[in-house]
Amino acid sequence: MKDLVDVLRSTIRDVPDFPKPGILFKDITPVLADAALLKATVQYFADKFRGERIDAVVGMESRGFIFGTPLAIELGAAFVPARKPGKLPYKCIGVEYALEYGTNRLEVHVDAIEAGQRVLVMDDLLATGGTARATCDLIQQLGGEVVANCFVVELGFLNGREQLTGLPIESLLVY
Repeated sequence: MKDLVDVLRSTIRDVPDFPKPGILFKDITPVLADAALLKATVQYFADKFRGERIDAVVGMESRGFIFGTPLAIELGAAFVPARKPGKLPYKCIGVEYALEYGTNRLEVHVDAIEAGQRVLVMDDLLATGGTARATCDLIQQLGGEVVANCFVVELGFLNGREQLTGLPIESLLVY
């Protein structure tokens, strides 16, 4: 794992003042451009949770889709997209949440998760924890059990873990 972390650290680039002044954005697109690194990243999480009987992986719009879909395939699980308002075609439930630079809302279909299903949450980055907390709330509202939250990158200095107290968190790379 140390080798994977080192390669990720050297591959992820910093983009200052994106999406607004004062934000230092961690850009994972160079990871996506390296097929072997992308595969190794997904494989890391799949290996961690292969024996956990995961029924569904929820990925948050939009970079959570990138890692969540192949992770679901590796685990033999369903993939559930958590999307911004108005993007899903069927009846939805939603939750408002705070970002490090504003507010937003996430929605999932009302039938996306069945009561008792074991669900893994996957996103590229944990910052303040608002997006992950909202996703966990949606899963729990539908009766699902959050097995863990997975992140490629965690910005530890923003204390996002505090929003996920009591829930397992697996971050590959922590800044």
